Amino acid sequence: MAETAENVPGGECFHKEVLKYSSEEEARLEREHFWRIVDAFRFYRTHVQDQVKRAERQFLSLPQHHQNLVPTVLTNLARISQCADHNQEVLESIIQNSIHMFENIEYGEREDPRKVRASTFDMDKLKSTIKQFVRDWSEAGHAERDSCYQPIIQEIQRLFPSELYDVSKVSVLVPGAGLGRLAWEIARRGYICQGNEWSFFMLFSSNFVLNRCEQVNSLTLYPWIHQYSNNKKSSDQIRPITFPDVNPQSLPLNSDFSMVAGDFVEVYSDPASWDCVATCFFIDTAHNVIQYVETIWKILKPGGVWINLGPLLYHFENMANELSVELSYEDIRTAMVKLGFHIEVENTSVHTTYTENDCSMLRYVYDCVFFVARKPGELYFNCHEDEEQSNSPRAAKSPRREDTEYPT
Repeated sequence: MAETAENVPGGECFHKEVLKYSSEEEARLEREHFWRIVDAFRFYRTHVQDQVKRAERQFLSLPQHHQNLVPTVLTNLARISQCADHNQEVLESIIQNSIHMFENIEYGEREDPRKVRASTFDMDKLKSTIKQFVRDWSEAGHAERDSCYQPIIQEIQRLFPSELYDVSKVSVLVPGAGLGRLAWEIARRGYICQGNEWSFFMLFSSNFVLNRCEQVNSLTLYPWIHQYSNNKKSSDQIRPITFPDVNPQSLPLNSDFSMVAGDFVEVYSDPASWDCVATCFFIDTAHNVIQYVETIWKILKPGGVWINLGPLLYHFENMANELSVELSYEDIRTAMVKLGFHIEVENTSVHTTYTENDCSMLRYVYDCVFFVARKPGELYFNCHEDEEQSNSPRAAKSPRREDTEYPT
């Protein structure tokens, strides 16, 4: 099912629009999925405490004279446990603001209120989501945002400069919006911008930061406590970050900014709907990346542009019972050109990171592809008040699937 979320200044909640009736079974699976992710948020403290207890047992199994050589280990583990307690308080706040986040869809009460042990898969997704707060909404993520988001924003401003266009009528879609910072930054510059996200982990968190956080750096998380390896100093593991580094409610009152939940290729089917599609670390989330390319081609207006930055770390590779076609960038580019795209800007070596721990002894650097591709034809969008039309597509039915949501 597709959920739409209005995140304009002062907006209080998301809106979920169902265009056609779902089956009873689909509704049941949707409800189970929703509560499974809620359970993961609530299980977080127990999960981290289990890890801490294991580390304590391992340390205490050492000979006493070895333990005496590193007397601060148990103290540091106790601090990790305290940090997990604090993280859990933030996660509880996120959940409290997510149970009723959709205006016209309710998921009812938890059928079994007993604490449920979340899967390792879901806990990994939750820990990755916590690190997304660093990337999108903390000062610590500023350099990473500059390397990933700024090239996209600069191209949008180059292609649609305010000196030549009424930017309030230029529509930009950001699939795989994550916690929403890229889409928010585009809207802050006056463009119509809509973010699209599929994962409930991301949707819960983006709803919280966009609609419930107003005071700059008023909240604290400890995102690195799950990393027991490659720490130069014990204190690196328990260092905090504060968020949000800006007030998400500070968009101008006339901003047109929204978030839509659902699968990208299911939600966006209206042809010639968007002036620009901006994808960042997104296209490798596809089961079939050519389907993404076709969808972007379809929904772009004639003359519209697709701006992309990211690697090709295919998310479904080696996953059992999941379709995954791993194409090289060369293959994708060939398909784009055959479909009709004109490649106007291309850089096949842009070095970026993703939710990097800048104090870690192990860091991953992605050698990304950046391109701007245009759908040929005269670019049209309305600049006259008496002919103004909405460029945002309606949401469409988008079924969720178990164990397939991945952070972008």
